[in-house]
Amino acid sequence: MFQSHDITIVEKPAFQAVGMEWKGTFAEAGAGGIRQVIQQMHERKQDIQHVSDPETLLGLSYHVTEGGFTHYSVLQVSAVHEIPEGMVSVSVPALSYARLEHRKRQDIDKSYEHIFAWIEEQGYKKAPGDLTHCEEYPVGQDPYTGDPEFNILIPILR
Repeated sequence: MFQSHDITIVEKPAFQAVGMEWKGTFAEAGAGGIRQVIQQMHERKQDIQHVSDPETLLGLSYHVTEGGFTHYSVLQVSAVHEIPEGMVSVSVPALSYARLEHRKRQDIDKSYEHIFAWIEEQGYKKAPGDLTHCEEYPVGQDPYTGDPEFNILIPILR
């Protein structure tokens, strides 16, 4: 299968988001741990106030623990006045990102390999901080689909 990899550089201003937190190992994530959190977000998204982009669910991954990471399944908000029970607020600084559109019927591992190789080939470096990557999902997409469509964003220094 042909796999297209058009990569662009995007600038995103600082933003706040509210949603669910998940902590675990890469093996636990591979076994579906994050998908459960995304499903919970689908069920509770109406609990979040001041949502600025209701069509996009964000997956923010921070590698801040040895052998694992923290993932936030969140919605971007224009203001944080109240955080629903069981949820957290996350602040993301203004960053430049390498952005790749992963499409249905493409191999996710190959998409990630390609964007990281492209970043290195272009001479970019990882942006400082613990945010390793962001994924943008259509809010209505089934988290258990075996053939997802989403955008991959890797923070970089320009």
